[in-house]
Amino acid sequence: MKQDNFMEVEFKADSANESFARVCVASFCLPLNPSLEEISDIKTAVSEAVTNAIVHAYPKGDGVVRMRVQLDKNEVTITISDDGIGIKDFKKAREPFYTTKPDEERSGMGFSVMETFMDDVQLYKNGDKGLRVVMRKICNSATLKEGTYAERR
Repeated sequence: MKQDNFMEVEFKADSANESFARVCVASFCLPLNPSLEEISDIKTAVSEAVTNAIVHAYPKGDGVVRMRVQLDKNEVTITISDDGIGIKDFKKAREPFYTTKPDEERSGMGFSVMETFMDDVQLYKNGDKGLRVVMRKICNSATLKEGTYAERR
């Protein structure tokens, strides 16, 4: 698969940066000509992945979240990674309502939300520590337009 375009950004693991990540990804995906529903799905999944990294990866507060967005034809691949404490049991973490922070009124639905709104969600250890979440979304509304990266499969 030919790599058409990508961008990478990193930011402090601070909840104030969650909205930046959402808008950044949404803007970068515009060449795919996504529908409003597809953009909303992407923004929601990014919000969950970034919030998980901020809240769970760095319980002491200091850290960095990295985001890579790649456009290929009518598909977007979004990778959110951190160097935090990681997840010991991926299967358990993906269970609806499972949370490591019940005292903070966390719903435990982050991965379920990501899986609902994206076509594919994969979790990987990020080296010795941290987590890498790779999410893919096919923009079915994408149409071939001159000067864009959109192309129907």
